[in-house]
Amino acid sequence: MIITKQQLAVNLLNYLQHKTNLSDLVEWAENAMMEGDIQGEDPEVVRDILARLGLADVKTFGLFWEDCNEMMLRLGYVLKIDAGLVA
Repeated sequence: MIITKQQLAVNLLNYLQHKTNLSDLVEWAENAMMEGDIQGEDPEVVRDILARLGLADVKTFGLFWEDCNEMMLRLGYVLKIDAGLVA
């Protein structure tokens, strides 16, 4: 499995948009660390974020909005929040 900054960002964004759950994100990150081939620029950033995501299901570490925001910034993305009223 080839892992890039963009693919990592998409997986994290899917979690933030509730398209996937935390356990699926953690499982993907763990598999990517063990079996993935990190390609492209900044492989150390990708490796660091994957390692952090792999621990996100451990209560001591957790995964907070600030963590996700920092990870996305390191990957070259800016998060913005858009809210609407629920009918």
